[in-house]
Amino acid sequence: MTTVKNVLHDKANHAVFTVRPTDTVFSAIKLMAEKGIGAVVVTENEKVVGIFSERDYTRKIVLKERTSRTTNVSEIMTSNVITVDTSIRIESCLNLMTEKHLRHLPVVENDKLLGLISIGDLVKAAMNDQKTLIEQLQQYISG
Repeated sequence: MTTVKNVLHDKANHAVFTVRPTDTVFSAIKLMAEKGIGAVVVTENEKVVGIFSERDYTRKIVLKERTSRTTNVSEIMTSNVITVDTSIRIESCLNLMTEKHLRHLPVVENDKLLGLISIGDLVKAAMNDQKTLIEQLQQYISG
């Protein structure tokens, strides 16, 4: 079965974009728009301290009538970040993301950020696993 390590290896874009807690929300949103991504990992001294997503922006800036140019990421980021390591199987990640209503999971080992996986990355991997299994079963049946 496929693990997070396999998913990271197979990703077309391995770049993980990060911001600091003291960065403005505006600079984080600008980075996300430039890179075409929906979330950034918030790091301090190379350790994951939060995650900031489009969802955070819409719920904590727009709806509360704050300004993105004067609000720091630390004020609205999700600080209780759920992370996974490379040995976790994709089924476990999918269950976790469904249960906790997450769209992104930072991958961390030994306090080092290795990557960021999205629900789309995991669905793609699960579909590939199913395709492989179907092909193997068809070969087995046809002899």
